[in-house]
Amino acid sequence: MKYETVIGLEVHAELKTNTKIYCGCKNEFGGDPNTHTCPICTGMPGTLPVLNKKVVDFAIKAGLAMNCSITKYGKQDRKNYFYPDLPKAYQISQFDLPLCQNGYVDIVVDGETRRIGITRIHIEEDAGKLVHDDYRNTSMADYNRCGVPLIEIVSEPDLRSPEEARVFLETLKSILEYTEVSDCKMQEGSLRCDVNVSLRPEGQKEFGTRCEMKNINSFRAAVRSMEYEQKRQEEVLNSGGVINQETRRWDDLKGISTVMRTKEDAQDYRYFPEPDLLPIIVSDEWIEEIRSTIPEMPEQRKKRYIEEYALPEYDAFLLTSSKKTADYFDETVALGAAPKTVSNWLMGDIAKLLNDKELEAGDIPFTPSQLKALIDLIEKGAISNSAAKKVLNEMFENPENPEKIVERLGLSQVSDTGELQKMVQEVMAQNPQSIVDYKAGKDRALGFLMGQVMKLSKGKANPQVISKMLKDALDQA
Repeated sequence: MKYETVIGLEVHAELKTNTKIYCGCKNEFGGDPNTHTCPICTGMPGTLPVLNKKVVDFAIKAGLAMNCSITKYGKQDRKNYFYPDLPKAYQISQFDLPLCQNGYVDIVVDGETRRIGITRIHIEEDAGKLVHDDYRNTSMADYNRCGVPLIEIVSEPDLRSPEEARVFLETLKSILEYTEVSDCKMQEGSLRCDVNVSLRPEGQKEFGTRCEMKNINSFRAAVRSMEYEQKRQEEVLNSGGVINQETRRWDDLKGISTVMRTKEDAQDYRYFPEPDLLPIIVSDEWIEEIRSTIPEMPEQRKKRYIEEYALPEYDAFLLTSSKKTADYFDETVALGAAPKTVSNWLMGDIAKLLNDKELEAGDIPFTPSQLKALIDLIEKGAISNSAAKKVLNEMFENPENPEKIVERLGLSQVSDTGELQKMVQEVMAQNPQSIVDYKAGKDRALGFLMGQVMKLSKGKANPQVISKMLKDALDQA
């Protein structure tokens, strides 16, 4: 039997506030265990939470960017469950009145635009973290993350393949970065997702039984987990088995998932309104004030790049996928660099070096003005393209001005016609057969002679100047 895959995602994004959601502790990654804590975020008896207004601002901003309706009268709720990383034995979240509802995000997959529904976006506090010590066979609790503000973005079950889910996740990440509500650093846990997968026979309207997968820390892991779950469920169904609703733990090293627990329903969490916090009342004026702070979004920026700079759609899409890359591009172009040239460097050699060094766009160590200076050196003929790549590598290790690197490494291109003429004559004298071949119409002979001049000049000769000199000399020979 052929099956259709149905995928829904629950994405948790840490908000980029200075302090936690209900107390004044620093909202900062790292630090020694249990140093960013206080009686409120560790759930000591007698303490009272106070909602951080910036959390609400950021959640509404994200909701507007994802075309959501904003709830004018909302509340917060207690989600009750017992786990060692949750010191209060409940999490303050939102149940029936989330801040943002009924939105959507458009994604492009294989040239086709798909609209993916956003069921809700709500605010909640993060739990702590358990640190497992296999050597001592113990687990320890670090409560630094308790009370870190989150938004949970819940999609409709509109995704039909792991590839669509990957594009959706990348689109969400881009929106969150552009609105600057989250830094989206997956390696620090700022962006996490739970994946819900079910199968149904092709043509059937009713959904199949879904399984949720947790412990997913990268987009690559998300795709692998979905592909694994598709295959697992299909094998169970084809063998006559039944899919049980359950939560599974993804092990990215082994490439498998294992059962954690049977899946809970909402009633299992015994939600009830948080009695220690006031309702959240959002006015139209507040919404419009936040709406006015939303910047140019990826799709708008992409359109501008195509229309204003005549960039190919592929270039514009890749550049605008990351706000930091797009900002870097804009700053470099504003200095006078040709847009397509800047695009080629960012999408080519710079992207490769970032990937090799496991860095992100925001980690480019040199400034847009230094990249512009490197481009200028090439266009002036001061260095060759191959020398420019060496300079770029050095700029990643030692981000000083490219002129200094060129001087220090002796990479200046030789354009002195007198000096180059001597090299051309010497190479031609040493390779008479190549002259005969060129006269006989063998164009490869010219390339060979150029290579010999470049070798003699130790790669410093200007290729354009050499090419003209060689052609003139060969025509006269």
